Amino acid sequence: MRDDPGREGAGCAIAVMAKASIPGRTKTRLVPPLTHDEAASLNTAFLRDVADNLLAAAAIANVSGWMAYAPAGSEAFFRSNLPASIGLIETVKPDLGACLFHAASSLLEAGHGAACLLNSDSPTLPVGYLVAAAAALAAPGDRVVLGPSTDGGYYLIGIKAPHRALFERIDWSTDRVMGQTLARANELGLEVFELPAWYDVDDAAALRVLIGELFEGQHFRSFGSRPTEVSHTRRHLGGLLEGADLAARLGRAQAQSHVA
Repeated sequence: MRDDPGREGAGCAIAVMAKASIPGRTKTRLVPPLTHDEAASLNTAFLRDVADNLLAAAAIANVSGWMAYAPAGSEAFFRSNLPASIGLIETVKPDLGACLFHAASSLLEAGHGAACLLNSDSPTLPVGYLVAAAAALAAPGDRVVLGPSTDGGYYLIGIKAPHRALFERIDWSTDRVMGQTLARANELGLEVFELPAWYDVDDAAALRVLIGELFEGQHFRSFGSRPTEVSHTRRHLGGLLEGADLAARLGRAQAQSHVA
């Protein structure tokens, strides 16, 4: 597996902001309805599927796939679970903004023409969106690419130059992230290329949307790009639905959210 951010002739590097699957520390907002062990295993399934999506994009466009990972010292987890062609960058900083900037600036400094940062919570994101981001960044002129998520944040940000201000004065993990990032881009005079919105699987309601997509034909988007097939995630969730009473647990979680 590559661990040198440089790549001869590389175009756009796409790095997933990834955490090793540690029960009790990974995907904790999905507990309940999942147990800590189930949430950690789902995280691994997501990472495997997102890595496959990166490789699919690389087969179409001048893209290289990376994991900007944490916590420190967890390289062995990623080496044992991901394809060898996915690169690794340890990215452990005091806050999310610093992590994002470190990952992007490292890839740009290594010679990539552009860098995209992608979340690990949207495994069904259409590969075409990644290709579109790379194409927008390959065009002449400085710009930022943003993929808005339905919770007010973004699932992807792409840059051609290390604009630190895009990652400063942002209220991370709130519904203000996208709006504040657009404001920073405006302050910098950057053109913004906006991708279609998609959803993050970071709570019980979003997990229900994902299950609807995978098993019930309930597409998140009724027109345009269809969700990417996610074999690892489908296998993991299918096992929980069949043998671990996940559907009932989701129903209880939904009922409790309505009461709250």
